[in-house]
Amino acid sequence: MNDLQLLSKIGSNIRKFRASKNLTQNGLAIACNFEKASMSRIEAGKTNITILTLLKISDALEVSIIDLLQDRS
Repeated sequence: MNDLQLLSKIGSNIRKFRASKNLTQNGLAIACNFEKASMSRIEAGKTNITILTLLKISDALEVSIIDLLQDRS
């Protein structure tokens, strides 16, 4: 898996967990203290997120960072 595929997979996992909790992108962004545009780029795999950003998202979604990183194909 190359870098872009990994970022895309993480974004997809975030989107799936967010949807399973009936959160909008904006709702998750607010919970993480991000702008909606940032959350949109993260879910699209268009930005290289830091581990601290990943931690904020995992906390807001109440899942582990490992859950966000796993390849669930």
